[in-house]
Amino acid sequence: MHAVVLAAGYATRLRPLTDRVAKPLLPLAGRPMLDHLADKIDEVGEAEALHVVTNSRFAPDFEDWATARSGRLPVVVHDDGTSSNSDRLGAIGDLQFVIEHSGLDGEDLLVVAGDNLFDFSLDEYARFWRDRGGSAIGVHDVGELRLARQYGVVELDDADRVVSLVEKPQKPASTLVSIAAYLYTAEHAGLVRRYLDEGNAPDQPGRFVVWLYPRAPVFGYRFEGEWLDIGDRSQLLEADNRMRRRAGLPEQDEYRLQPAQS
Repeated sequence: MHAVVLAAGYATRLRPLTDRVAKPLLPLAGRPMLDHLADKIDEVGEAEALHVVTNSRFAPDFEDWATARSGRLPVVVHDDGTSSNSDRLGAIGDLQFVIEHSGLDGEDLLVVAGDNLFDFSLDEYARFWRDRGGSAIGVHDVGELRLARQYGVVELDDADRVVSLVEKPQKPASTLVSIAAYLYTAEHAGLVRRYLDEGNAPDQPGRFVVWLYPRAPVFGYRFEGEWLDIGDRSQLLEADNRMRRRAGLPEQDEYRLQPAQS
């Protein structure tokens, strides 16, 4: 298995912070956001390497991060060649870029968005996925229909197989939503090329799962605990303070960009 972190977006909602620093490299409690995620990926016993796909603007910064990191997995940084929000490949396009440029055809893939923070064990998630024999998505109960409208709303059968997945519905059927943490069998990862060749949207990684689940078995891994999808300044502050509490550091009333230590 190879892990792929999607980190090629431009995070326009966090400007001007992200004019100078890629969102996954913004510090939380003094460490780059990406470090917290990479620590989780390191715990997946069968993972062989960590691939981080980014853009030309920030690729040198991710290379510096990878050089400084002392995690279990070797890190490979991929520059997708884009330089602005207008020419980006999109999350699914970037996944195919990594598959093609790293020779990952025939490999199982763990794919995670670089701006997600969560408590659950990715190693336990991987065991769930192996037991089910298909692909898998992480699912979480956000508790409110108002919040569910912001995400992909999931329905599972008694065997945890996805029977419905609707992106950002106006009238959600439940409060169970998908998060950007996916496990794909090699066979299913090989369908990303077909998905794109059919003219489907290359952005928003959940759209590939919407296309995939009617064609192949996809299972939902229910997890408890905290999860944050960091999209705006308030969510960034909340994430920083959560990590500060865990590290025994004083909380802040406003997010301030400070040098991170890997």
